[in-house]
Amino acid sequence: MGIDETKNSIGKRILVIGSPGSGKSTFAGKLSRKTGLPLFYLDMLYHTPEKNTVPREVFDAALEEILEKDRWIIDGNYMRTLPRRLSFCDTVFFFDLPRQECIEGARQRIGKQRADMPWIEEKFDPEFRQYILDFPNDQTPKIYDLLNRNKDGKNLIVFHRREEANAFLNERNTAV
Repeated sequence: MGIDETKNSIGKRILVIGSPGSGKSTFAGKLSRKTGLPLFYLDMLYHTPEKNTVPREVFDAALEEILEKDRWIIDGNYMRTLPRRLSFCDTVFFFDLPRQECIEGARQRIGKQRADMPWIEEKFDPEFRQYILDFPNDQTPKIYDLLNRNKDGKNLIVFHRREEANAFLNERNTAV
């Protein structure tokens, strides 16, 4: 898709993006522990424990505060803010996994406490499932377009299988 992937080193301002259920939050947590970089989950900024969302200006202010820091990992898509985050980051991990793998990943987390969400999902919401099924057609082309337009000076790493992400963490010195 036109992106030159460099898998040799990572920076200190990292985005982890991809379909829900792809394993990006699990990867981001492991990467944070391995590198010592602070991790911020966009879902935790946007959602309240009562399953509501914060106003756009509250979310944007919290995101700006994070972006101004010298070191971070930000996990989440939120397409509206992706161009802004790309302007600050030096590394992007994009989880471009098959939709069925993402569906299964989302299904496996039902009923489990997660660090990236302020509540426990009790059922697999049909609209959310459809969003995951539509992600490769609706979101992935937009993400690749943004990555292509913002790739200069960035380390772009695309995973097509979870095993690739695990191998990256296991085989490379990811200390920053």
